[in-house]
Amino acid sequence: MNNEEKGNLLEPEDSSSTGAASKLEATKLPQADPEDANPSVPTVIEKPEVVEAAEQQVASDGSPSPSVEPAPQADEVVPPIVVKPVFVKHQGFFQEQSLTVVEMAPRIMRNRTRRELVAFGIGAVAVATGAGYLLPQNTLSRLGVRRGMNSRGKEWLLNKALRVDDEVAEALYSHNRMVPTYTKSQITPIKNNYNGVTPDAGYISGWKLTIDGLASGLSVSLDIRTLMNRFSVREEITRFVCVEGWSAIAWWSGLRFEDLLRAYPPKSQANWVRVESSVNLDNSGNPDPYFVALDLATASHPQTLLATHHDGQPLTVEHGAPLRLLVPVKLGLKNVKAITRITYSAEEPRDYWAQYGYSSYDGI
Repeated sequence: MNNEEKGNLLEPEDSSSTGAASKLEATKLPQADPEDANPSVPTVIEKPEVVEAAEQQVASDGSPSPSVEPAPQADEVVPPIVVKPVFVKHQGFFQEQSLTVVEMAPRIMRNRTRRELVAFGIGAVAVATGAGYLLPQNTLSRLGVRRGMNSRGKEWLLNKALRVDDEVAEALYSHNRMVPTYTKSQITPIKNNYNGVTPDAGYISGWKLTIDGLASGLSVSLDIRTLMNRFSVREEITRFVCVEGWSAIAWWSGLRFEDLLRAYPPKSQANWVRVESSVNLDNSGNPDPYFVALDLATASHPQTLLATHHDGQPLTVEHGAPLRLLVPVKLGLKNVKAITRITYSAEEPRDYWAQYGYSSYDGI
């Protein structure tokens, strides 16, 4: 009901009571701006005294009440009653909150500023000192620094820093957090970055996948035909990120690692999986088994695949035929090519690059 309708309801039925009508006209409320009105919050407006007096003057038969003084003449001006509407603004949890004005004495502000400046200076010196000790001894000598950290100390410090990075990445991991996916028009070439020499294709004919550490206590051996027939195939186009600084968007197909875990469940105390390739070669062409440690939470991620196809075609030797690991939430060095063995364990297994001082988690 708008203000005009309210005024019509309050007018007396007898048109002869012009004094009361003029008085009621003077008490009309100002119309609120539609943008400021809040229909969900009722505004309670107390009835002005002058309106109550006008209502008492009108008896049930329409004649003025004799106990009430006559209404003011037309030349008497009754000041309008201005009612300020009350607006209530509902703010959500993530909406921007209004700024809070904090008043502080200048002396206290100066003291706080000094303390913060001193704390920043101490932190900057500590960081510079720690970073400086990691520089080569010759560089430190040229800078006038005579004492430095030995290789063992530097390795310990770097390992500590890597471990903190791993712990932060592991804490931020979520089974529901997906890496971005792309369309086929966004696919880019992915190069062969085999660790060492690309092996000869002769191993493919006798290839089998061995799974150890199962709840059954048995060891299972599967060929590529069994894997393809038993498990449904999933496709995804994701970004492959190499630790060397390059990346590529590639189209992969294969079975989910999570489906393999359900079909061949590991023992109950297992927390880790070791993924190994026995056909890997070093730069001289000699056997150099490649292996990585992968936590079971990452192995069961919805986007972790045991890939069998690339770009809609069976994997080539360069891309790890006939089966390779694809973990989009990890760096490329975790994506083992030509997998030959999967082993579940309770303790974290050895990792190929971690034994040389590199990070073992390698999350992105």
